[in-house]
Amino acid sequence: MYCLQSVAILHLASKETLQIKWSAIFSDLNSCAVAFFATVPEEKFKMRKIPFSPPDLSQAEIDEVIKVLKSGWITTGPETKLFESRIAERCHTQKAVCLSSQTSCAELTLRILGIGPGDEVIVPAYTYTATASIIYHVGAKPVMIDCKSGSFEMDYDKMEAAINHNTKVIIPVDLAGVVCDYDRIFEAVERKKSVFNPRNELQEKFGRVIVMADGAHAFGAQWHGKMCGEIADFTNFSFHAVKNMTTAEGGAAVHRSHDGIDEEEMYKQYMLLSLHGQTKDAYQKNKVASWEYDVVDTQYKCNMTDVLAAIGVAQLERYDQMLDRRHQLIKLYNEEFKDLPVQVLNHCDENHRSSGHLYFVRFIGKDAEYRNKFYNMMADHGVMCNVHFKPLPLLSAYSKRGFKITDYPNAYNMHKNQLTLPMNSTLTDDEAWYVIETFKQCMKTLK
Repeated sequence: MYCLQSVAILHLASKETLQIKWSAIFSDLNSCAVAFFATVPEEKFKMRKIPFSPPDLSQAEIDEVIKVLKSGWITTGPETKLFESRIAERCHTQKAVCLSSQTSCAELTLRILGIGPGDEVIVPAYTYTATASIIYHVGAKPVMIDCKSGSFEMDYDKMEAAINHNTKVIIPVDLAGVVCDYDRIFEAVERKKSVFNPRNELQEKFGRVIVMADGAHAFGAQWHGKMCGEIADFTNFSFHAVKNMTTAEGGAAVHRSHDGIDEEEMYKQYMLLSLHGQTKDAYQKNKVASWEYDVVDTQYKCNMTDVLAAIGVAQLERYDQMLDRRHQLIKLYNEEFKDLPVQVLNHCDENHRSSGHLYFVRFIGKDAEYRNKFYNMMADHGVMCNVHFKPLPLLSAYSKRGFKITDYPNAYNMHKNQLTLPMNSTLTDDEAWYVIETFKQCMKTLK
């Protein structure tokens, strides 16, 4: 039903006016990209500056932060606990843990699961480094899987074939906010139960390879009537500055209920690992008026503060409207690009609704040189785009560890002609049309 929402607010009447105006503007363009708008009379056209992904912040976020600052409690405390409870409520999970980043959430999840040397963790080759770097942090081995041909998702047949007695975790990536095919993933881990070799009591409770989603892009996404967060065994979100919902920096870890898992004990483990291995945080010390504590392990410090949580609490109040706006823009882009030689993601159908985090386009039949020229031309005319992502084997950190991009041809083919357009909840109707018409003219110019 969300996909059928009217885009009347995009002012179709003004669209016609704009199209006439743009047509007049673009009719005088020559084929030189440098002179893209050179022939347009200044009084008829003013170039805009369209940032790629500015944060959507309102007075509500400012007021909530001020409230926390005035409270005298600014580190992890009541505001963070409130934010955690609301995250859990939205994800239909019993608990949520808010930390400093998706990366810290994911790494601590691996540590809680007991993943370490001798273990293998399956990841897609097409993802950001944070998906894989955490595997090295815990001493395990990443096993990279190429994309399925023509898709940004892993080749699930290759994923299943890679599962062996050393495999402990699979990390699917809900890229651009589009939830992966978890039916296929869970079918694979169930079929391979016989080769699963648990190394601790928690792994034994699952009795199969554990599915830990990288949901950095996907907070608020839905799949088969379930919220992202209650689909995979564990899911880790990002609230970085460029994400749909931001706390400036931050993330959250959630997990669906599982027989034998003590929710309170699991939460305590996250808290312990996020504060140097210390048994009591400042908020607890204050509540019980006791300084006494122990340090039971040598760990990192990656807690979320109340100042940052305050931004998130206010963001959550507006988040449904923010998601709706993203999907209005997706629908508009889809309609305007449907006759162009580009591939776009399926953000919404009867089975799912993405978080609308990123709007991908692939230039069919084009190469990296074309994509880079296109990127530069858009930037020259005020539209900041991006590329998501370089496949991991293209990065020095992974190539020097023996990964070769030639082993991942499908991932490279998806990357070489991929571009991400501005598409966020702060984008106005006029700005969206500017992006659209600039995009169309770039395609005409770069034939």
